Amino acid sequence: MAEPQEPKQELNQELKKGNKVSIFIGLMLVIILIQSVKIYLDYKEKVEVKEQLATTEEDLGATMQKLKSIETELDQKIVEIEKLGGDVKELQKAKAEVELELKRNNKRSAKALQELKDRVEGYEELLKLKDDEIEKLKHVNTQLFSENRNLKTKQNKLSDSITQLSKGKDELATKVAIASQLKAENISIKAVNSKGKERESPFKNRQLQKLKVEFNLAENKVAPIEGKKIIIRVIDENNQVIFDVAKGSGTFIYNGKEEFYTAAQEILFDNTKQRLTYFYEKGSEYTSGKYTVEIYSSDYKIGAGMFEVK
Repeated sequence: MAEPQEPKQELNQELKKGNKVSIFIGLMLVIILIQSVKIYLDYKEKVEVKEQLATTEEDLGATMQKLKSIETELDQKIVEIEKLGGDVKELQKAKAEVELELKRNNKRSAKALQELKDRVEGYEELLKLKDDEIEKLKHVNTQLFSENRNLKTKQNKLSDSITQLSKGKDELATKVAIASQLKAENISIKAVNSKGKERESPFKNRQLQKLKVEFNLAENKVAPIEGKKIIIRVIDENNQVIFDVAKGSGTFIYNGKEEFYTAAQEILFDNTKQRLTYFYEKGSEYTSGKYTVEIYSSDYKIGAGMFEVK
């Protein structure tokens, strides 16, 4: 009766071996499945990154093409307005800025690309304004030509009128240029400590981890909607500008002289009393004393404020 047990034991051993093989095959299938999913996800991520880069490059290419078209239009309008006796300083300044952008490296961050788009919108708005100016100049020149042809007997008087008109245009252009200058209002200068708490001047150095400067750009119906660079300068009692190129500081031209600035922002001025905020972290203690904060738009001052460190 003991002999039939041997085949039964052999059968059990075979079943155990079969189970081990099945488990091994199952594990291999799971590993293969996981690897397949990982390969698919990596491929999908690479495709998405490539598509994003392609979109950014396409966007940048379109923007640069717009800049080239704007450069051509600026050249045309400079020639046309000069022939009509108009002022082309603003157009020449815009052309210099466009030429500088076209010479720059075309690899830009998403933020830099958006800033460039904002400036392009400003240039396009400037060109539209100049179209209106050209029509007015043509109308004035047509009237002058007609009067000159039909009233030859009053040529000397007409010549004086033209001279006065030209002088009046120059005076008006100067007044418009002054009137279109931006102005900073509601200027606020505060100290921000490491916990984000804000304090009014005077400050202590332990309260001054960051300097916060805020202000509004006042409404100005004369000023065109265009890209602007708004600069702040923090100046100590010895008339020395606090700056650090590694933290965004740089230089600009003011009254024909190169000057340092503390911080700057590129914006699209849209005449909505927009509020700008600047944070500057000096990285070292401020010397005790009174400090002046000057605010500039391009090459002219638009406001100032003061704070004191004890």
